[in-house]
Amino acid sequence: MFDILAYPLANLMLLLYNYLGHSTVLAIAVLTLLINLITLPLTLSQQRSAHRMQELQPELEKLQKKHAKDKERLAQEQMKLYKEVGINPMGGCLPLLIQMPIWFGLIGAIRYCIPSTPLELFQFSNHIYKWLPGVIGLVPLRSTFLGMDLGAPPNPAQWWSYALPILVFVTTWAQQKLLTPPTAAKTQSQAGAMNQQMQIMMPLLFMFFTLSYATGLSVYFVLSSAIRVGQFYLMREGQHRQKAEDKEQVRPKPSE
Repeated sequence: MFDILAYPLANLMLLLYNYLGHSTVLAIAVLTLLINLITLPLTLSQQRSAHRMQELQPELEKLQKKHAKDKERLAQEQMKLYKEVGINPMGGCLPLLIQMPIWFGLIGAIRYCIPSTPLELFQFSNHIYKWLPGVIGLVPLRSTFLGMDLGAPPNPAQWWSYALPILVFVTTWAQQKLLTPPTAAKTQSQAGAMNQQMQIMMPLLFMFFTLSYATGLSVYFVLSSAIRVGQFYLMREGQHRQKAEDKEQVRPKPSE
């Protein structure tokens, strides 16, 4: 089902591998960067929405105090406020849903580039883009990185390979922490409760997910989370700078 993405990603990985000194981890890293560039509009939209949610927390707290005894009215007023400022509290799920096919496509791409069975090697051999320069004869790629097999799941024989799923948890938690409003735990809305749960559940889900698939997938998740954390800080810094410049422009000039 996901081969429609796996084959192009695998061929792109072969091309990158050929031009990056036959380094599989570098090919995965650059492929990660390219995927994040393609999905940049979605992630920026998600991060801007999360930042606006954080700025909206004082108003949400006022509503919570005002309607503390009426949860139904509280939910209605919160949704009304979201609508007024143009925020979709569930909008953060869309980038996640869109990226899921990419993850499974990447799993297939790694499996085809570092095949574990002759059948996988034969299956992919008919889908290599022979018009790409230097890709013929590259499969299987060199899969060893720091003594770990990038084409195999973490295993006790390479016990240090479990460090990558742990890094997946840490970096995904950091990303979710930035996207979760600081007072989400105090917010009794459905969106607030979901944000609070996702802050822990998403990193755990990603960690267990990477425990079952090729270690190269963990490299993708760690780098993707690091990139998005950097994007969030740059975006927030840019917005703060813009607000400071706007305030400076509207400040009345002293009379001469």
